[in-house]
Amino acid sequence: MTLMTPPPLDQQEDDEMLVPHTEFADGPQPMEGGALNFLSVSQAETATAVDAQSVDDPPSARFTWTIDNFSRLNTKKLYSDVFVVGGYKWRILIFPKGNNVDHLSMYLDVADSTTLPYGWSRYAQFSLTVINQLHQKYSIRKDVLNMLFRRNMVLGGFPDIDTQHQFNARESDWGFTSFMPLGELYDPGRGYLVNDTCIVEADVAVRRVIDYWSHDSKRRLVTLAVYHMPTTENDIPSGSIPLALQSLFYKLQYSDTSVATKELTKSFGWDTYDSFMQHDVQELNRVLSEKLEDKMKGTVVEGTIQQLFEGHHMNYIECINVDYKSTRKESFYDLQLDVKGCRDVYASFDKYVEVERLEGDNKYHAEQHGLQINDRYEFPLQLDLDRDNGKYLSPDADRSVRNLYTLHSVLVHSGGVHGGHYYAYIRPTLSDQWFKFDDERVTKEDIKRALEEQYGGEEELPQTNPGFNNSPFKFTKYSNAYMLVYIRESDKEKIICNVDEKDIAEHLRIRLKKEQEEKEQKRKEKAEAHLYTIIKVARGEDLLDQIGKDVYFDLVDHDKVRSFRIQKQITFNLFKEEVAKEFGVPVQFQRFWLWAKRQNHTYRPNRPLTPQEEAQSVGQLREVSNKANNAELKLFLEVEVGQDLRPVPPPEKTKEDILLFFKLYDPSKEELRYCHLHLTVVRNYSRLQLLNFFDDRYVGRLFVKGSGKPLEIVTKLNEMAGFAPDQEIELYEEIKFEPNVMCEHIDKRLTFRSSQLEDGDIVCFQKPPQIGSDEQCRYPDVPSFLEYMHNRQYNITMGNGLMMKANPSSFMVDLPGLDWASLGYLVVRFRSLEKSKEDEFCLELSKLHTYDDVVERVAHHLGLDDPSKIRLTSHNCYSQQPKPQPIKYRGVDHLSDMLVHYNQTSDILYYEVLDIPLPELQGLKTLKVAFHHATKDEVVIHTIRLPKQSTVGDVINDLKTKVELSHPNAELRLLEVFYHKIYKIFPHNEKIENINDQYWTLRAEEIPEEEKNLGPHDRLIHVYHFMKDTTQNQVQVQNFGEPFFLVIHEGETLSEVKMRIQKKLQVPDEEFSKWKFAFLSLGRPEYLQDTDIVSNRFQRRDVYGAWEQYLGLEHSDNAPKRSYAANQNRHTFEKPVKIYN
Repeated sequence: MTLMTPPPLDQQEDDEMLVPHTEFADGPQPMEGGALNFLSVSQAETATAVDAQSVDDPPSARFTWTIDNFSRLNTKKLYSDVFVVGGYKWRILIFPKGNNVDHLSMYLDVADSTTLPYGWSRYAQFSLTVINQLHQKYSIRKDVLNMLFRRNMVLGGFPDIDTQHQFNARESDWGFTSFMPLGELYDPGRGYLVNDTCIVEADVAVRRVIDYWSHDSKRRLVTLAVYHMPTTENDIPSGSIPLALQSLFYKLQYSDTSVATKELTKSFGWDTYDSFMQHDVQELNRVLSEKLEDKMKGTVVEGTIQQLFEGHHMNYIECINVDYKSTRKESFYDLQLDVKGCRDVYASFDKYVEVERLEGDNKYHAEQHGLQINDRYEFPLQLDLDRDNGKYLSPDADRSVRNLYTLHSVLVHSGGVHGGHYYAYIRPTLSDQWFKFDDERVTKEDIKRALEEQYGGEEELPQTNPGFNNSPFKFTKYSNAYMLVYIRESDKEKIICNVDEKDIAEHLRIRLKKEQEEKEQKRKEKAEAHLYTIIKVARGEDLLDQIGKDVYFDLVDHDKVRSFRIQKQITFNLFKEEVAKEFGVPVQFQRFWLWAKRQNHTYRPNRPLTPQEEAQSVGQLREVSNKANNAELKLFLEVEVGQDLRPVPPPEKTKEDILLFFKLYDPSKEELRYCHLHLTVVRNYSRLQLLNFFDDRYVGRLFVKGSGKPLEIVTKLNEMAGFAPDQEIELYEEIKFEPNVMCEHIDKRLTFRSSQLEDGDIVCFQKPPQIGSDEQCRYPDVPSFLEYMHNRQYNITMGNGLMMKANPSSFMVDLPGLDWASLGYLVVRFRSLEKSKEDEFCLELSKLHTYDDVVERVAHHLGLDDPSKIRLTSHNCYSQQPKPQPIKYRGVDHLSDMLVHYNQTSDILYYEVLDIPLPELQGLKTLKVAFHHATKDEVVIHTIRLPKQSTVGDVINDLKTKVELSHPNAELRLLEVFYHKIYKIFPHNEKIENINDQYWTLRAEEIPEEEKNLGPHDRLIHVYHFMKDTTQNQVQVQNFGEPFFLVIHEGETLSEVKMRIQKKLQVPDEEFSKWKFAFLSLGRPEYLQDTDIVSNRFQRRDVYGAWEQYLGLEHSDNAPKRSYAANQNRHTFEKPVKIYN
């Protein structure tokens, strides 16, 4: 076997960098761009890259493996010797008879993968070769490039081909299952086996991870501005966008790992659904920029967003036959250029500024709104907007400023119009080095990959068999540039400026530095976790503190005891010295017991450690004692004390000795209390201190003989409890508590071994219940009390899968006269229906509580005198939202009925405080009506509440008293709107009882005067906004916006109708000139010319409904999307990007 360093592999030389896995959001961050900004790149600020720098060639080597007696190998797989490349250990893995295939299987393997720390990974480019020993040129060589290409050919996709592989714990080997046919390999005439010897070579080049995080984000004007936004030390990042951005930028600047954006998206007011919903990156950038602009107002950095992004364009309108000119100056943060039919950016700019004659059918491509155009479209590295004597500039532009822009970023969208993936190519310092930012992964790229390969269009695959005369295969690229960021050359030094610690507020610097140190410590601990063992030590003091407060069953909560982080190679005897320092118990007085998890899921001390085990290392002891492969070692520290309260050596334990733990139950006080035999003062806690009505106490522990009987220790137990020596007591064994309590009576006449008692068992004892006594106990014995406590405990399953046990006793309200033992209690979380994502308060309730019981408790908590004004709504466990319909007054019998949703049970209820009692409200019909003002661009929601037998006319009359009318005699009508179409005009005499406003929008509006006086040949038609979408090569019409009615007159041309529509909608001339008009029947558009008679198209009567024939206004949807009722027609439009805070 030989190892040599060959020339560099004939693959790409670009370095690839691994960034540790993180929770990266697809949401954008602000990008600088001078006055011209085509693009805001989603990850330009969430991931940074190094400056242009010289990077040495990756370490590489060739390893040659000579395998003798190859055909006689009697093993399924075979490893080569280990070789080192780039400081990493590698080896070749082969399957001589194939890995379940009739081919030789061969892989490159990380030799020490089983001993590497958590989270390890490495990148390598490699090839594997079987040498032809007769003719070298016929050697079979395969590399990752060929493998990936062929694999993707089978899948039918043609992604960007990567020449490296990331090795990690999941993929520690990588290679070729079907390297070459076994028939060729074993054929002696082929030359691959000569003298039964096979020679295999591996060429390996290790791609080093480059620390790209600590450079670029130091030099951002926007970073400097964000640091100067005022925040306080009391702010919380998840509730403050400025602080969340400051925290994000600081981590990028000073952290050597990738940074999550969860805090930032939470500061937007987003929940998990918002974070994972794909947003349009241009819209998200615009909304975020506007929000930042608003947050910067009144601060020292006010105006920074405008300084970075704002540009202006001028609109000119000049009449041909009239001496009239108008000019309008408008600002922009980004430009949306038309790319259809344009070969490059300059052609789009030519189209953007060309003179348009506003008549006839303007040849605009509004129908392409919402489509993804994959035609080839080029963009330059430098954009000169001064070209051709500044033809793109307005006459008022400052000609002294050189409008030369340099490309900074290219944001790429891969996929289709309905979904896909964003990634970006960025050169952070405007050097020649580009980087690809794809979530947490960053790779160095050349200019061809960043520019030319993002032009779109078609790509031609290389011929797989050049000797044959076959035509090349072409396919359309579905990954191409979506947005661009250019920075003006004259401003780049100002934009890419240095940011130092002195630019960061002191309180912010201290806070963020502390957070980084804590995160680094956690990361270090996680990386070194394989070197350490966590030892959790429970003592008698822990049992004393927890039982009755945090623990009712078993003995201790191990998460609340003292834990030690100890190196695995440390001997246990050295660890005992650490314990002596911590607890003040000398080593010779310590005896440790191992905890064991029993089959009934209880944890009990099982046996003491032997001297031989204590001489072992901590790591060895953990592996021997823990069959669950848990990193923790749980121990119980037994310490015996003498009469002077000082530790004494523990007594010798024989096989006959059994360690038992004791709890004492007092039925009259309903408590299990604790006391030590050797203590003269009984330790006791008042109810007030523990916020409990019932105390559960650990009594102590005793060694008993297995052949002994409980009768023999009764006197000692009485002494421990403070009873008279001859007091009669009853004993019970606490066996288990999940899923049901098991607590059995112990016969004091049988031996401990006959009662199947063993080390670690728990014995509860009490005085016998007083039969015939005037004082009746609710829980006369230990089993009934434990059953009650079990019912009062509750489980909360958290979103991350963690199961928490909680004790709700502090919520307890003692209602006399109820049999608490028979009631299953749980804590119900109440949320206001208006803030349905936030828990507002909790109440401990019984599942058997009636409807009246529940609303009374809620009203009492809210300080409301009349419980009938409380309305409750159940929780939908699947959508995690309130159910559409509230619970009717006394509509369910018990709380359990309110919490059940199909086969799932929730612990959430929503409440409303009504202005009238619910029974009265249920006799009324409540409708939400959106009133559209006749002369103002406003929509106001009104809640109409009338008796169920009322009519639509009653609704209109009630509405007239609440709205502002254009004139006193205005008449109103009520419409049913769904998916941006008008489906119904309600007649005034229709009953409102059956009107459904949960899914349909109810719209009220004034009836225009022209509709009141229709001529015999006039028609009232529907007019809807629409745009076209291409899905699976089919054109579909999508309606949007507010539909309306329009009167058309006989003989009226489209040109005349357009004038009235423009006046009605108040659309500016420039925008309106781009609109197209079509007659649509059953979703098929027929485009109209200005001279067409519109009324001629609306003659058919054989359609399902009037809404199926309408005049369509085709244009882009630029209006802000408005949802004016949370419960109305959720699918009316796609959810717009919103930042709530």
